[in-house]
Amino acid sequence: MASPHVSIAAETLFHLGPIPVTNSLLTTWAVMLFFIIIGMALRVTLKKQPSGLQNLFEIIVEGALSGIEGVTGCAKQARQFFGVIVTIFLFVLVNNWAGLIPGVGSVGIDHSAETIAAEDAHAVVDEHAADTEIAAEEQGALTPLFRAGTADLSFTLTLALIAVLLTQFYGVQANGVWGYVKRFINFKNPIMFFVGILELISEFSKIISFSFRLFGNVFAGEVLLVVIISLVPYVAPIPFYGLEIFVGAIQALVFAILTLVFFKMATQKAH
Repeated sequence: MASPHVSIAAETLFHLGPIPVTNSLLTTWAVMLFFIIIGMALRVTLKKQPSGLQNLFEIIVEGALSGIEGVTGCAKQARQFFGVIVTIFLFVLVNNWAGLIPGVGSVGIDHSAETIAAEDAHAVVDEHAADTEIAAEEQGALTPLFRAGTADLSFTLTLALIAVLLTQFYGVQANGVWGYVKRFINFKNPIMFFVGILELISEFSKIISFSFRLFGNVFAGEVLLVVIISLVPYVAPIPFYGLEIFVGAIQALVFAILTLVFFKMATQKAH
């Protein structure tokens, strides 16, 4: 019996010129297309007198804006950060949940026949030939076509980098270049100097903590589901699917709220 195939790195499906297209990237593109279609559909059906589904979306938007204003304490800042924060939340949320769709991670390109043929072509016919065939069969021969985008460290690292760079942008915008830089470079006294160095280190550490927190939780959930499904394929995985839906929502919310808090901290006047 072949063991469950789990790969930390996203698998490459094909290349666009020199750019490798992985299964996690393909899923991310699908999520982007989903949002584009939803956005265009909402734009076309938008009415001055809301009704039905538009009412629901407006309630959600107003609730999200109110929640952001509760953190920033300023209506103007809430509107300024709204687009970025909600986009991050929805993008992470749908990418997290995309990994739970039936077929994602289990439907793909089977390379088992190619692997066995290659082993047979190069193997010496002796008492170890049978072991070579079994090992070839048990290797990760299936390359999934889709994989949750947030289960790829390069995705979470890129998203964390964007969040941190936007934090610096809003900080400079609110305080000016020197007004923001003096948070990290302060020669008033030795204590303030070392505090500034620690602040600078913390800015870089945000990238690591953001990316590995999201990646670790989503990838661990993916591994858990693979193991449970391989052991007990029916009924037993259902509670774990429910758990991963909850975890996916919490992780998206945590990423968005932390980003919002960092935006607020960066825009406060430095003393």
